[in-house]
Amino acid sequence: MPRAPLYHPRTALLCATALVLALIAAPPAGAQAPAANPQMAAAQTSFEALPEAERKAIQDDLIWAGQFNGAVSGAYGPLTFRAINAFKGRRGAPDGVLAPAERAALARAAQAARDAAGFQLLADDRTGVRIGIPTKLLPKRGATPAGGSRWQSADEKVTLDTSASPPGEDLAALFEKAIAVNPNSPRKITYKLLRPDFFVVTGETPGGRFYRRLSTGPQGLRGFSIGYDKALAPSVDKLVIAIAASFEPFPGAAAPPAVAGPAPAARGNERHGVALALDERTALAASASLDGCRSLRVGDRVAKLRLKDDASGLALVDLEGVGAAKPPGLRAEAPAAGEALVLVAYGADAGGRVALALPGEGAPAGAKPGLRAPLQPGQAGAPAFDRQGRLVGIVTESPSDKLLIAGVAPQRGYGLADAAAIRALTGKAGVSLPPAAGGPELSTGAVVERVSGAVRPVLCGL
Repeated sequence: MPRAPLYHPRTALLCATALVLALIAAPPAGAQAPAANPQMAAAQTSFEALPEAERKAIQDDLIWAGQFNGAVSGAYGPLTFRAINAFKGRRGAPDGVLAPAERAALARAAQAARDAAGFQLLADDRTGVRIGIPTKLLPKRGATPAGGSRWQSADEKVTLDTSASPPGEDLAALFEKAIAVNPNSPRKITYKLLRPDFFVVTGETPGGRFYRRLSTGPQGLRGFSIGYDKALAPSVDKLVIAIAASFEPFPGAAAPPAVAGPAPAARGNERHGVALALDERTALAASASLDGCRSLRVGDRVAKLRLKDDASGLALVDLEGVGAAKPPGLRAEAPAAGEALVLVAYGADAGGRVALALPGEGAPAGAKPGLRAPLQPGQAGAPAFDRQGRLVGIVTESPSDKLLIAGVAPQRGYGLADAAAIRALTGKAGVSLPPAAGGPELSTGAVVERVSGAVRPVLCGL
């Protein structure tokens, strides 16, 4: 099983990029943000009044109760709201709040599931990681040829390996190698996620599934991978979520300093999006992220809607104050079916918004341009770039809520405003993007480094 590398960013955008704990594969994506839900907002307020350790414990217990497949972050959102209500069932009001008796019942149910799996949080003396192991499923323990630890099922249909290597490896190159297509291999990558401090790749073979995560720190690279028979997926998928949630690559190390995001995480009266700066005073966004905004910020600047085009789904906004921008070049051709793309967006993490690099591919819907990508709510307006770093379009929609498959966001189809639509709107406002010439193919990291300075988060106050 290939080792999964990580990517270390060199730009402000990537420095801000933190990841919402990628569990099994990746969570599903977003379209327009859902309408404000007063009940969920009240539940969020109640949840956030709890100590952080208790908030995370509730989410971890919900994973073991089979109701939650998101990140154990302590942050409250639609996934936690729905998971709590699913656990409550008909035993109480679907208000997203656990009464003391319900919290106790959840803890008992989760512990029973842990006991059934023989789940133990172990310190791996070979690699230095801490990781939860379902010892009843994986009773065999040994070593990998690379010096890590290996746990296997009795029939060897499930294998979990840990790994460690010293500092110095090129994480961007390792990531590209891990996701490279090998014509001689039947392996199919189903999800890939790159963050400044870790990387996740999931995929399938004709008979199996695999999940790989690698994290980076001052001590080097540490990670784990798990491969299993596809027939076991209904039971093992859930355990992988719990294993990923338990994983500590550098236990005891000080947490990296939080990078102040330009905007806080969305609450019930907020909506998020993504904008692309065209010059010092103008940005391009998806109109879906701007509808009904009483206040608007793009990055750290107050913004005002200038022009909206319902036909293309695009909007132009004016930015107050002074700021620098280096817009990317615009490619004339719409993305072809199956063409590899790189999207830059923002996602929620630990109460802030962080920059993300997401994989995509061209997926025209008839004569209309489109793409497939693992977007999440609040990512309408994400720009899409080809492997030469040229802008090919703006995503005009995103899912209204998260959908996780085995803890991972699947790639789904979204509308895309292509170069023709962008030129039509910007031309009305006397703004333009420079044309882009072809060039050599770039790595994901190089694409993001080239374009990151122009991508901004949008915060819409409702």
